[in-house]
Amino acid sequence: MVVPLEESSQDYVVLNPHDGGIIDLLRLLLFRDIEKSKFVDCPEGIYDAHFKRRWLIFLSIIVQKFLNFVKKPLAWFGMALEMWLNLYSDNGNSFGLLMNILKWKVVIPDPKSARYRSNTAFMDNRIQLDKNLIYGDHRYYAAFSVMAAKLAYENAAFVEETVKNHWKMEFLGFYDYWNEYQELGTTQAFMLRDKRSNDVDLTVVSFRGTEMFDSDAWSTDFDLSWYEIPNVGKVHGGFMKALGLQKDHGWPKEILHTTSRPEVAYYSIRDKLREIIRENKKAKFIVTGHSLGGALAALFPVILAYHGETELLHSLEGVYTFGQPRVGDDKLAEFMEEQIHLHNVKFARYVYGHDMVPRLPYDDKTLMFKHFGTCVYYDRFYRGKIVKEEPNKNYFEMKWFIPKITNSFMEMVRSFRLRHQYGQEYDEGWFLLMFRTIGLAIPGISAHMPQDYVNCTRVGCLETLETLLPDASGSRPSQLISLN
Repeated sequence: MVVPLEESSQDYVVLNPHDGGIIDLLRLLLFRDIEKSKFVDCPEGIYDAHFKRRWLIFLSIIVQKFLNFVKKPLAWFGMALEMWLNLYSDNGNSFGLLMNILKWKVVIPDPKSARYRSNTAFMDNRIQLDKNLIYGDHRYYAAFSVMAAKLAYENAAFVEETVKNHWKMEFLGFYDYWNEYQELGTTQAFMLRDKRSNDVDLTVVSFRGTEMFDSDAWSTDFDLSWYEIPNVGKVHGGFMKALGLQKDHGWPKEILHTTSRPEVAYYSIRDKLREIIRENKKAKFIVTGHSLGGALAALFPVILAYHGETELLHSLEGVYTFGQPRVGDDKLAEFMEEQIHLHNVKFARYVYGHDMVPRLPYDDKTLMFKHFGTCVYYDRFYRGKIVKEEPNKNYFEMKWFIPKITNSFMEMVRSFRLRHQYGQEYDEGWFLLMFRTIGLAIPGISAHMPQDYVNCTRVGCLETLETLLPDASGSRPSQLISLN
């Protein structure tokens, strides 16, 4: 199905959190004609906003305003914490740091070096791929993808070092893409290519997720703007902006490339993939990401389908997302299920435990956000199953409050035995334990960290994945095989 590009969207709501004041906020709550609010850009007279919907828009604007207010101190705190963790590590921890201070030989970390690690990496310092899996194994793509999604949080030098020297693959580039709405480089991604033989030519596109202390990225997550793609569906505006939505033109099939114009994610990555496919018609690619990165990975094939990029869709081996939020409405979900079937694309959406992010934005009559693709759900014992929707599909449902708190406590208890159960590489240090503690107050936040998603793909047991996801050779097993 190719959507006519000349059709223009007549249905959209774009939030502008920086354009209004207190009076506009009050007006937004009191009156249904939200198009007259300075905070909202939408067609006049077609959008009936009842109170619950206006209330959610109100909260979204408040959160984005707050994030903008704390943007600099939050970034400074994040950088200071990251610098301290690297300083502590590079100098041999407490005793080594003390001795280096006394000797005036303190090692000062370089944030652009291949040794410098992100806060995310200090929660899970694994960089090696799972040695128990080989290309062709049914779990290979998922295990490979989650490591690429986790690696995307690191700096360019660290990513390049890992891809080249640890994974022994070709590093294609690390990119900082422009967001026309925020007028910043808010979208990061990297690409690698695995050409181990004449029969294997696999490119991986990995989008960076939401960094802990990045207000711009969190604003994207909380932005409830949506934009209707004709004959496709309504899509989360914040994610579309991060992917490359054009401010004045929506999603044209082609854009003018100039040296003075910053590159945007979708068009740049698509053009790079076109070059690879032209070079080798048998080449395949997968798209992956964690959190916000998962949302961008999920939407990338949506725009490919909208533009009728049939050749690229046939070369798309799979989409693997981890802790991915919802990205659109039920019409979009139906459109993508059709595309997934038409092009035989493996689309696996991994959800661990009570991770809060896959349960946002709400799936109800007010917001109507829906997931699509195969949901692979794991509990805290890393027992997996294929489900239509993860349990407790809306995070704020009160009946799940006690189970979520209980589960967070049990995850913290589990932290002390993982090393003895599975080995040294599963050890959870003090930094991750700190976030486990935060999870007792805000259940689901610690479950969102990449650590558990990596564990799911390595030690998790899943009985039905093989019937839904073809293996690396493209074939589907004829019977169920339990993965232990």
